[in-house]
Amino acid sequence: MLDANIKAQLKGYLEKLQQPIELVASVDDGAKSNETRELLREIAELSPLVGIRDDGTDARRPSFTVGRPGEQARIRFAGLPMGHEFTSLVLALLQTGGYPPKVEPELIEQVKALEGKFDFEVFMSLSCHNCPDVVQALNLMAVFNPGVTSTVIDGALFQDEVDSRQIMAVPSVFLNGEPFGQGRMSLEEILAKVDTGAAAREAQKLDAAEPYDVLVVGGGPAGAAAAIYAARKGIRTGLVAERFGGQVLDTLAIENLISVTYTEGPKLVRALEAHVGEYEVDVMKLQRAEALEPAADDGLARIRLASGATLKAKSVILSTGARWREMGVPGEAEYRTKGVAYCPHCDGPLFKGKRVAVIGGGNSGVEAAIDLAGIVAHVTLIEFDSALRADAVLQAKLRSLPNVAIVTSAKTTEVTGDGEKVDGLVYEDRNTGESHKLELEGVFVQIGLLPNTEWLKGGPVALSPRGEIEIDARNQTSVPGIFAAGDATTVPYKQIVIAMGDGAKASLSAFDYLIRSSAPVESQAKSEASAEKVAA
Repeated sequence: MLDANIKAQLKGYLEKLQQPIELVASVDDGAKSNETRELLREIAELSPLVGIRDDGTDARRPSFTVGRPGEQARIRFAGLPMGHEFTSLVLALLQTGGYPPKVEPELIEQVKALEGKFDFEVFMSLSCHNCPDVVQALNLMAVFNPGVTSTVIDGALFQDEVDSRQIMAVPSVFLNGEPFGQGRMSLEEILAKVDTGAAAREAQKLDAAEPYDVLVVGGGPAGAAAAIYAARKGIRTGLVAERFGGQVLDTLAIENLISVTYTEGPKLVRALEAHVGEYEVDVMKLQRAEALEPAADDGLARIRLASGATLKAKSVILSTGARWREMGVPGEAEYRTKGVAYCPHCDGPLFKGKRVAVIGGGNSGVEAAIDLAGIVAHVTLIEFDSALRADAVLQAKLRSLPNVAIVTSAKTTEVTGDGEKVDGLVYEDRNTGESHKLELEGVFVQIGLLPNTEWLKGGPVALSPRGEIEIDARNQTSVPGIFAAGDATTVPYKQIVIAMGDGAKASLSAFDYLIRSSAPVESQAKSEASAEKVAA
C-alpha cells in the first residue's frame, strides 16, 4: 500500500505519539477490505504504540476506527483514506495519540466546552481538495470532546448510500442524521454553527477594537499581500474576511505562479495564512462586510459587518475577490448540490458512470470536461460562442476523447429535474432558434467570475457597469482613503499573481496616503519622535 518514502515519513510522525492508539477494522472478503487490512498492518508495524484488530461490527465495510485502547472510538473512516485524505488519517492518528494540533488554544477550549451529543458524518471523495479541511476539523472535535463523533465516508465507495441520501456534492456533512452543511468549512465555521453564542461574543469583541491604520477587507491573495505590506510598515493592520483564501480555496492546479512550477489552491492558502501570521495583523475570520462608510469628522472610515459589529480605520483596502458566475436559468438554484455543481474535481467522482454537461468553453470549462471524461460515461460541453475559447492544446486533448461531445452557439435555457435531482438540460441553438433537450444527471458550470461587490452598490465607491470597483493606477477608488485590489476591481486579467501585486501596490498607496494625510500613523509618529531626540 505505502511506498518506502511514505513509510519513512509516517514512521517519523508516529514517533510523536504520546500514548497508545488502537485501529479496529470492520472488513469482509472484498478487495477494498483486503487493502484496508494491509494499510492498517503497515501502519501498526511502524510504531509499538499502534495496535490493530479486525473484529469491528460496523455495517459499512471496509471501515475502521481510530481510538484509544479501552475507550469508545470516536473517529471512523468508512473507506480507504488515501489521496487527499491520507493527511487526515495521519492527523487523526497523531491527535488521538496525544500529539497537540496546530490550532489556536481558544478554539480547542471552545471545542471542549461544547455540551450535547454531536454525531457527524461527512461524505467526501478522495479527489476533493475541499474535503480534508472539513474532515480534519470534525476529527479534531471528536478527539477533544467525548460528546462528538466523526465518521468519514468515501462517497465513491458507498454509492448506494450516496444515492439514497441524494448526495450530489462533497463534502456533505450530516449532524445527528440531519443535513448540516455542504462545501468547505473550517473549524471556526463549524463551531460558529454549533456554538450559537460564539458569534455574539465575537461581534462584541470586534466592536470594541481600536481603530486600524489600514483595514483590509478580504482574505484572498490580494488581501494577504496588502496585509503583509502594511504590517511591514509597522502600522496597525487588520484583515477581515468571510473566509481566508477566497476563491483560491476552490482552485486545484496552479501552474502560473511565477517561480512556483506547481501548487494547489488549499496549499497556497495555507502558505498565505502562515505568511500573514508572521506579522502583527489582526485576522478576523467568518466576518462578512455589509456596508462602507467614508471617513467621518474623526478621520475614520467604518466597515459595518453582518454580525452587527463596526470596524474603524484611517484607510481601507477592499479586496473582496470574486466567485463563480451562475447561469441564472430556471432550475439552477433549485438543483444546486443536487446535480448542479461548480467544482469538477470535488464532485466529479459522485457522477461516475453518469452523463453530465459542462457549461463554458474557456480554459476552465475544457479542463473540467477533460477531467470528467475519465470518470463519467459521457460529457457534453456547451459553449455560447461559435467556437471554444480555451488554449489550442486543451482543445486538441478534448477533441481526442471518445466520450465527449461539443456543442457551440448554444444558449442554456433551463436545468430540469424530477424535484429531487437533475435529469436534464435544455439549450437553444443560437443559429436556428431550435430548442434541444439533453438527458443527463449532472451540470458543471464553468463560465467565469462575478465580483463580490453587491454590498458596495449604492454606496460612495464608484463601480463599473459590471460591478467591479473602479481604481486608478495607484489602486485608489473614487473615495479618498479607500483603496481596492484584486479580482473585485477593474484591473484586467484576473490572475493570482496579478492580485498579489495589486494588493502590495494598494497597501503602499494606502501608506503614502496616511503619511500625506492629517492623521499621523504610528510609525510616522515614532520616526518624528526619534528625529526630535537626535536633534536635542
